[in-house]
Amino acid sequence: MSLALYRKYRPETFDEVVGQDHITQTLTNAIEQDSISHAYLFTGPRGTGKTTTARLLAKAVNCEEKGVEPCNECESCKEITKGNAVDLIEIDAASHRGIDEIRELREGIKFSPTKSQYKVFIIDESHQLTKAAANALLKTLEEPPEHAIFILATTEPQKMIPTIVSRCQRFDFRRLTIPEIKNRLTSITDQEEIDIEDAALELIALNAGGSIRDAESILDQVLTFSNTDEKIKADDIKDLLGIVDINLVADFVDLLLEEKTAQAIKYVNELLGKGKDSEELTKALVDYLRKGLILKVTDAESRGESTISGLTDEEFEKLKGQISQLEKEELSDILEEFSEAQEKMKYASIPQLPLELAIVDICEE
Repeated sequence: MSLALYRKYRPETFDEVVGQDHITQTLTNAIEQDSISHAYLFTGPRGTGKTTTARLLAKAVNCEEKGVEPCNECESCKEITKGNAVDLIEIDAASHRGIDEIRELREGIKFSPTKSQYKVFIIDESHQLTKAAANALLKTLEEPPEHAIFILATTEPQKMIPTIVSRCQRFDFRRLTIPEIKNRLTSITDQEEIDIEDAALELIALNAGGSIRDAESILDQVLTFSNTDEKIKADDIKDLLGIVDINLVADFVDLLLEEKTAQAIKYVNELLGKGKDSEELTKALVDYLRKGLILKVTDAESRGESTISGLTDEEFEKLKGQISQLEKEELSDILEEFSEAQEKMKYASIPQLPLELAIVDICEE
């Protein structure tokens, strides 16, 4: 069985972690200065490196070479890499969230590490702990033994009790930029000797939502369904992921600008009849109009000057021409209409109805 790419290329040193330099630099400084905290809180969106960084910290503090970076050669590092280190305890609070699990943890923490200097506890999705379990954990965090290090990871820090947050050093992981994700994917495809279009990699990065793990999973999916003997193209990925071509969205916006209500509704239903998903279509439309609003506000003259990404020069010029026909307030109102339609689609009995109603409102107004 082949390893998934996100596991095969999981960073083995702090230096390999993408886009979180503000965190890895602080942690390596703490290791170098021997000022390790007893509790850390890693927060941020999924797939941005929280658990990976937690494991790297566990490696580094227990590495037999005592360097800033884990050596990945000593027995301790190898055991953590393989997932069988007895002094690294990982708990998924999504499925082990009760008081009994935390009581077991509190009993186990009393014992010194079996092989290592520190016993490290990684609690993933820690915001899902029950109130009783969180309060029990708080007692341990207030008076932890010297050999214990806690690393709590969460995507929703606002749901954690403030007293636990106050006991931890907090690090906020950020969403990764499209260029950062694309560079990572390029490195992987080079190592795997995969022939893939640059535009295809950018399309994957665009649809990863700032998550390295999601981007690597999409790439894995693409490789599974594509003929790797031929060059993988952006169109292959659009078909696989059901992504709506930006040119189709641009043509639809032209109909809106010309206030052709009937043609716009017909155009949408023709796309849906060809297998396009109404939510994906509206999502692509909202993203396109958002780019237009940013372009309108920043008044960038060229693609190089703008902060938006994911457009070719031709697509940029097309969008620029379209938004020149609208005032900033008009564009903002249109974007808000379609954003509301996107939200209403989740509950609509006829999926495309909110989109059709938005079209009528926009064209008639």
